[in-house]
Amino acid sequence: MSTDELLAQVRFGPDGLVAAVVQQHDTREVLMVAWMDEGALRETLTSRRGTYWSRSRQERWRKGDTSGHVQHVVRVSRDCDGDTLLVEVDQVGAACHTGTRTCFDDRVLLAASDEGAA
Repeated sequence: MSTDELLAQVRFGPDGLVAAVVQQHDTREVLMVAWMDEGALRETLTSRRGTYWSRSRQERWRKGDTSGHVQHVVRVSRDCDGDTLLVEVDQVGAACHTGTRTCFDDRVLLAASDEGAA
């Protein structure tokens, strides 16, 4: 299937973006959530490097170009609606801009062991 045919399967929002959940391919650890525009997804599919759209800077960025913390893309899947992507990567170094392995380190709001959990 061509890159254009693959892109046609994705539903970008009114802002031209689609959510991308980024996961370590072998451990299944969720590393980060980012956004992609069509150009970022196209680059990710063709280069096999994690490329995203920064909503704060309003520009495309390829993970690791400045930090060295590269994401080698192993697989990209879409959900049943085509409006969310799962990007499975081999992460080199930290995934989070804070320098931690994952953006979800030590940020638990609720755990199964918490009393009164619904």
